[in-house]
Amino acid sequence: MTFKSKRDRSFINLLIIAIGIIAIATLWPVVFELFYTEAPDVGAIWVMIILFVVMTWFIVWISFDIEYTFKEDYLFIRGGLFRSKIPYEDITKVNRTSDILVGYRILSSKDAIEVHYKKAFMGSVIISPEDQEEFLKVLKEKVPQIHIVK
Repeated sequence: MTFKSKRDRSFINLLIIAIGIIAIATLWPVVFELFYTEAPDVGAIWVMIILFVVMTWFIVWISFDIEYTFKEDYLFIRGGLFRSKIPYEDITKVNRTSDILVGYRILSSKDAIEVHYKKAFMGSVIISPEDQEEFLKVLKEKVPQIHIVK
């Protein structure tokens, strides 16, 4: 069973701000080169435009390609090129959290849950499934010994 990530307005606003900053950093030199130099360097202009497109595509990809999938033996979390396989036997606890600015997180909403597990660098991952209640129900079926803090 696969769950998509919930998206809220603050996440979309943050994404727009990030793309705006990238646009200013990469496209402002293009404007300067085109309008304030006598002989614009076409190669440099193309490099900056390509850099803007690649960085924007990457941010949009890792932001909108987020899924949480229950496999046979593990929870598979995917966000763009970032992937995690968490074996069910390693999951110890799940709790709701509003502390989404620190730690390992693959989410796109402030309405998040934190999955704690063993054998991990960070010890937990913060995620934001669209239907948290259904996600927790399926997780409880897969991991009967889990401690769910509400």
